[in-house]
Amino acid sequence: MSQNEFDEKKEVKHMEELMVLIEDAKEFIPYGKVANYIPALAKANKKDLAVAVFLPDGRHFEAGNTTTRFTLQSISKVISLALVLMDRGEDYVFERVGMEPTGDPFNSIAKLEVRSAGKPLNPMINAGALAVTSMIKGHSVKDRFNRLLDFMRVLTGNKELSYSKEVAISEFETAHLNRSLSYFMKEHGIITEDVELLLDLYTRQCAIEVNCVELARIGLIFALDGYDPVSKTQIMPEKIAKICNTFMVTCGMYNASGAFAIKVGIPAKSGVSGGVMGAVPRRFGIGVYGPSLDEIGNSIAGIKLLELLAQKYNLSIF
Repeated sequence: MSQNEFDEKKEVKHMEELMVLIEDAKEFIPYGKVANYIPALAKANKKDLAVAVFLPDGRHFEAGNTTTRFTLQSISKVISLALVLMDRGEDYVFERVGMEPTGDPFNSIAKLEVRSAGKPLNPMINAGALAVTSMIKGHSVKDRFNRLLDFMRVLTGNKELSYSKEVAISEFETAHLNRSLSYFMKEHGIITEDVELLLDLYTRQCAIEVNCVELARIGLIFALDGYDPVSKTQIMPEKIAKICNTFMVTCGMYNASGAFAIKVGIPAKSGVSGGVMGAVPRRFGIGVYGPSLDEIGNSIAGIKLLELLAQKYNLSIF
């Protein structure tokens, strides 16, 4: 048997294994609900479940409807954090946003009122993400968004990457709580710009669209401490990638991050569209999509799928 034939058989085996895990995880879909507080997200097909695994040698394995495009939502918080850390430096960013998990829902205002004079506890909750987005450099919303989108295009290798205007508008029109968070932080000087302009930028950021393979490639770059083996480029400094990976472990799965660390044990970030990005250090990146969410806002079948992957391939970093 030639090496090519051997590799092809190995790829088929991996894809078959992923399909088996997807079928097992699908049993959990009925117990979740598609997000509807952003009306455009309610249009997702609850039954969808897909996964891609991206390896350092450029190969990727996938199963399910991996061509389906979905919005990043809170997964974008990791990307904007990396960009802002490169723009502003650690001291500037962490004077305005903390580093501690909250234990509260991702959209909670509670800790802002009782701790640190309006300083968000970390960049993975909505308040912290809004503060981080406000630090993106540029002269206008369009200019700042294009900088973030260009960074995303580099990370995914897709020069045509764009965003869903429908989702962005839907999110902007219903962002009452995020407005409240922003005005509270503006009162305390954490945010200094016009809140409506910030919400325009933030909702576009959350509405950037990817598929599972692109998401897995981003996960791989974080898994390799900022290095993209496909383009052979150090896309972000190693230290910044490590900071982002640490936040994903401690805060990336909302207030279920502790349970996820025990059951799966990898840096990961979820979004209420149903996406989950995983970074298995020095091994591979994972992209999952399953829009049926649990009560916390994580993909219910996607989390189960990652648990099964972690058990089968011994993924935990702990």
